[in-house]
Amino acid sequence: MKLESAGMPDEEFLISLAEASRRSAQILSRGASSELHTSAPPTFDDLAESLHFALGDGRIWLNDQRMVLMQSQVLGRLRAEIIDAFGMETAKAIFMRVGYMQGARDAALIQKRFPHEDLTHALAAGPRVHTLEGFVKVTTRHFEFDRDKGTYFGEFYWDDSSEAAEHVSSYGLANEPVCWLQIGYPSGYTTKLFGSPVIFREIECAGMGAPRCVIIGQHADAWGDDAPERQYFGLEWKSRPLHAAAKIPIAEQETPAEVDAKGDVAVGVSAAFVRTRRQLERVAATDATVLFVGESGVGKELFSSQLHAMSRRNASPFVAINCAAIPEQLVESELFGVEKGAFTGAIASRAGYFERASGGTLFLDEIASLTYSAQGKVLRALQERKIERVGGTKTISLDVRVVAASNVDLTAEVAAGRFRQDLYFRLCVFPIVIPPLRERRDDIPLLMAHFLNLYSARHGRRLTGFSRRATDALFKYSYPGNIRELQNLIERGVVYADEGGVIDVGHLFSGSELLPPFSIQLTSEGRLGRMPLHTDGVPPTEAPPALSPDHGASFADVERATYETALARAGGNVSAAARALRISRAQLDYRLRRLGLQR
Repeated sequence: MKLESAGMPDEEFLISLAEASRRSAQILSRGASSELHTSAPPTFDDLAESLHFALGDGRIWLNDQRMVLMQSQVLGRLRAEIIDAFGMETAKAIFMRVGYMQGARDAALIQKRFPHEDLTHALAAGPRVHTLEGFVKVTTRHFEFDRDKGTYFGEFYWDDSSEAAEHVSSYGLANEPVCWLQIGYPSGYTTKLFGSPVIFREIECAGMGAPRCVIIGQHADAWGDDAPERQYFGLEWKSRPLHAAAKIPIAEQETPAEVDAKGDVAVGVSAAFVRTRRQLERVAATDATVLFVGESGVGKELFSSQLHAMSRRNASPFVAINCAAIPEQLVESELFGVEKGAFTGAIASRAGYFERASGGTLFLDEIASLTYSAQGKVLRALQERKIERVGGTKTISLDVRVVAASNVDLTAEVAAGRFRQDLYFRLCVFPIVIPPLRERRDDIPLLMAHFLNLYSARHGRRLTGFSRRATDALFKYSYPGNIRELQNLIERGVVYADEGGVIDVGHLFSGSELLPPFSIQLTSEGRLGRMPLHTDGVPPTEAPPALSPDHGASFADVERATYETALARAGGNVSAAARALRISRAQLDYRLRRLGLQR
């Protein structure tokens, strides 16, 4: 096969696919900032779309990373306290390491949010993200790289460095560069994307009296042996206390989790989830009876199966039974088994759930739904560790761990006389409260990514992610059905969304859910604006009815009105308007310039 360029002689422009692949690989493995135009994606508008403000919820998100809005003076005070307590060198190491981690995490964000951008565009996004986060205004002077040769060089200007200003405010002008947190950032960002260590240094610093900060970066090997940053950044990490402090528990990489056959997931990074996980780990090594308490849909059965998997009984059966699903007249035979001929229809002897779980774990879900009489029989089995089958005379010894769960308050049920107090105390040896999803919102981005991957694979769909409105809606929704409802919403979205497109609000919600009326978005003017989250009404691409050929308007007038309406609905965000119009950003940029519309 051949690739051909139209309008050129065949002999001059015909290349094989192998040659095209080789040339493409060379282009992707090296690049320079000079090859990019000023509006190359991802732009500030593109990045601003990743910023979500969940007002009233106490959370700010940059894509799927939780952010904190803090006064620069407070960070400066913290910096001064660390300097005074540990000295300049230790403080420098700490802040450079933290900055490095921040840059590396933002690089991972860019890779996830813009997976189709090449390395040159991804590297160019770093200064924009750093600027967006408010630490400093970054101007790219030049960068170039060759991944095959392992070379990188970059030079950047920093204006209005917040770190330099805070240092001067506390200590006056310094005799060496002081933007430690900020210099760690480009090192971490570039190293993460480039795949080998890149170290940046300040050669001019506003904290020393310079009009602006100037930084340069190059491959770590180019700095020679005099590169203490290797230790600061963990490239040759030896400082155990700082390394231990850098450890992030449970889910450092925040990747979709392993799941069982049904697609259930029990993973998270929120404080509420980590607390529950710690309790699970503590009790798993024992045979203590565990009572899981939580609303419907929080994953009580999944947590109980994980408890079993972590215990020394994991080689034996895990048997789960929903007590609410057992007919009242069959409770005893289902739980304890039945002998042949014990009653009409008992044509064979059959083991009950207690026997089937022998040596393993028996999970009794919705334990409060058992009748008072059945509760007494379960209590006896737990106390004596023995049972008899219905119609049988033989006593069967039990070696089983019992785990129970309830979605109602058992203490209230005891007070109301609907649940036996003695059974409650027998079950409540080690209670674990599983928080509802609305109390572990930090886990929502992780769960969104997991369920999107799961159901895209299950239904053979290829989707690129969630729209800005869909993300805002999922972040703000109250989830009365908890994780089970989130699962349902995303599966619905995967089915409804167009192949190769994104999941929008209308794909997720059927109309019966109580959605927040609006989301908070960053406008092109840098202000927070309200954007309706409802899925009905006029489509974003529809022009005002007063401007149409039927009303005597020209095609140019209709086109202009369409673009103006799309921009207005997107809050001035060109990328969002382009998506609503179902054209590329470059196409919309061209048409706006052609029509003389101000961006």
